[in-house]
Amino acid sequence: MAEVHVIGQIIGASGFPDHSLFCKWGIHSGGGWKILSGLREGQTQVDNPQSEDAAYFAHPIDIHFATKGIQGWPRMHFQVWHQDAFGRNELYGYGFVHLPTSPGQHDIDCPTWRPTGTFMESVSQFFLGGGPHLKNPDLIYSGADRYKLQTIAMGKIHLRIGIILRNFDKFGIEC
Repeated sequence: MAEVHVIGQIIGASGFPDHSLFCKWGIHSGGGWKILSGLREGQTQVDNPQSEDAAYFAHPIDIHFATKGIQGWPRMHFQVWHQDAFGRNELYGYGFVHLPTSPGQHDIDCPTWRPTGTFMESVSQFFLGGGPHLKNPDLIYSGADRYKLQTIAMGKIHLRIGIILRNFDKFGIEC
C-alpha cells in the first residue's frame, strides 16, 4: 500500500476578537485510508498572550496513513475556543483544510467561521456567553448542508505541515 506521513504543527491562531484561545483538531479521511500510527484528534493548550494579537500553540501533529488510492484524501478540521476569566469555554470558530497532495513543507492558513443566530440569541450570547453550535460536527468538512448556515468570519489558524509520500509510484497512484 502507498503511504502518507503528515508531520508538522499547529503554529497558532490570529484575528480572533479575544485572547485565551485553544484549538480542538481532528483528521478525517475516506474509507480506503488506514492509520498506521499517530493520533486522529487532539487539543492544544490554552494560550493567553498579554501583548500579542496572536495565540501560539506549537502543537505537534504526526500521523502516518496507508492507502490504496487518493479518494478520500485526509483533511483537518478545527474548533477554536475561547476560555474566559471564569474558566467558561465559548466557541469562536470552525474551519477545515485539505492536506496538501504534494510532498514537502507547506505553510497553511485555515480561515474559520462560526454560526450566527437570531438577534435574541446574539444578545443572549453577549450577556451570558455561549452561542450557537453545530449539532453535527461533520458539517465542518462536508459541504452537504453547510450552504444553509448563516455564518460570520472569524480568525485564522496557522499550520506548518510536512508531507512525505512513499510507494505511490510503486502502486501506480498519481496525485
